[in-house]
Amino acid sequence: MEKIGKRFEGKVAIVTASTQGIGFGIAERLGLEGAAVVISSRRQSNVDEAVEKLKARGIEALGLVCHVSNAQQRKDLIAKTVQKYGKIDVIVSNAAANPAVSGILETKEPVLDKLWEINVKTSILLLQDAAPHLQKGSSVVFISSVAGYQPPQGLAMYGVTKTALFGLTKALAAEMAPNTRVNCVAPGFVPTNFASFLTENESIGEYESKYYRGLSLQELNEFRFLFVLNRKVGLFNGNLNVIDDGVERIKHVVQYESKGEITIASIESNGLDNKHDASLKRKSLEEKTLLNRLGTTQDMAAATAYLASDDAAYVTGETLVVAGGVSSRL
Repeated sequence: MEKIGKRFEGKVAIVTASTQGIGFGIAERLGLEGAAVVISSRRQSNVDEAVEKLKARGIEALGLVCHVSNAQQRKDLIAKTVQKYGKIDVIVSNAAANPAVSGILETKEPVLDKLWEINVKTSILLLQDAAPHLQKGSSVVFISSVAGYQPPQGLAMYGVTKTALFGLTKALAAEMAPNTRVNCVAPGFVPTNFASFLTENESIGEYESKYYRGLSLQELNEFRFLFVLNRKVGLFNGNLNVIDDGVERIKHVVQYESKGEITIASIESNGLDNKHDASLKRKSLEEKTLLNRLGTTQDMAAATAYLASDDAAYVTGETLVVAGGVSSRL
């Protein structure tokens, strides 16, 4: 059995959205330090796979299907945790959504509702269910984003919901004291599946252009995706660079309509790859940090484990920015 510390021996930790990416990294770290971890995801197959990986490393793990916007599944997450382990010591609220890339004033009401529901509201509702079971000395950690300090163009509404978590951290720290500490981690750029559109596109990093994963022409027309085109990357002799299945491809613009800086584009693939340019874009993001690299899930897991542990026993109401020195001031 592999262990890297004993800070969470005998403790029970729930981590939402934890079958991959940052959430899985956090669950794994807490488990390696001795916690019994309860992981969750919307899909049973993802849950089963993640539990298998954790148990292979000697971690006590319970996996449950939970879409955080589903009230019954949230209640089941808490109830089944308490039923098996008898208590809850740590809750890491990691679930998030970014269903659209658009300006705030262009964002449709259903998208606004989803952003607020998943990124803010469900965190509160989960704690309402969990609060009666939290032990004295327990800890809550919200996973926000450095985007909460300066919401980027195209992802601004997502950033605003992450800004809200900073305030929620302060408010709940006061409300849940002295028995429960509440803190927040604000990750920088981390190359996970969720954030691939950030880490693989220089334009998003510079908040200058918008891209979307390659879709059929019919899908593009149906959803009317917006692309903001600039000189560095974007429209070149009728071609538009986009990400398709994790690989940058040059797409041919078959129809577009310019409205100032915003261009509505319908595109189709011409099959050309541009992996070198994608590598340059990642390098550009790395150079925006003082440490000249992107973050890792392990970086975020280490920060979260610190805040959740007794090493941070006198820390509450705080946000720990883990972004390699990227500017973080409201």
